[in-house]
Amino acid sequence: MSTERSFAKGSAAPGPVPKGHIRLYSMRFCPFAQRTRLVLSAKGIKHEVINIHLKDKPDWFLEKNPLGLVPVLETSAGEVIMESPITCDYLDEVYPERKLLPSSPFGKAQQKMMLEHFSKIPMLKKKGEDVSGLEAELKEKFSKLDKDLVNKKTKFFGGDSITMIDYMMWPWFERLESYELEYCLDGTPELKKWTERMLEDMAVKATMHSQDTFKAFLASYRDGKPNYDYGL
Repeated sequence: MSTERSFAKGSAAPGPVPKGHIRLYSMRFCPFAQRTRLVLSAKGIKHEVINIHLKDKPDWFLEKNPLGLVPVLETSAGEVIMESPITCDYLDEVYPERKLLPSSPFGKAQQKMMLEHFSKIPMLKKKGEDVSGLEAELKEKFSKLDKDLVNKKTKFFGGDSITMIDYMMWPWFERLESYELEYCLDGTPELKKWTERMLEDMAVKATMHSQDTFKAFLASYRDGKPNYDYGL
């Protein structure tokens, strides 16, 4: 079971997590929650999604995660796991089919170092905000990522097949066009090829929205009235 419409304050709490499934508390347009959805999809894990209205959160959700953030995983045993990289690492460990993280400690450390470098790029612009600093930061990071692919001579950041680091970075690249920042990829040909390969992946296809949908949500977000149920 998955609910598309978001649960807001006053809504009834969902029942227990079904045995053999895991539950994801999410928001349809959240790039951090999309990381977890990508891993769930890529690994073929039986799961359900409960979307949360992040401006008007239900009390029962805040009891599970007092920080009020998504993604949050909940198991049928009542265990709660939060923060996107932690939820993804947890899923890779508990569901060992199609491992996404390297087996060696150094390989894992390399991916975590790359994620640390990439993390928290502020792409959501407010109306009238000067984006020149953001553009410079993106171009610098994208240049380093492009060089990494050139040096590795691989199709993806962990080799010639998709691994965890690719899914961890992907949601922000998917949104570049919506933020009108896709031109920041112009000087990075290998990184551009990487984005084209990622678009062919089944998990990416299963979790993405159209650019028109993203743009409509982004417009509502910038107006201070995010429409989490846009298009439903």
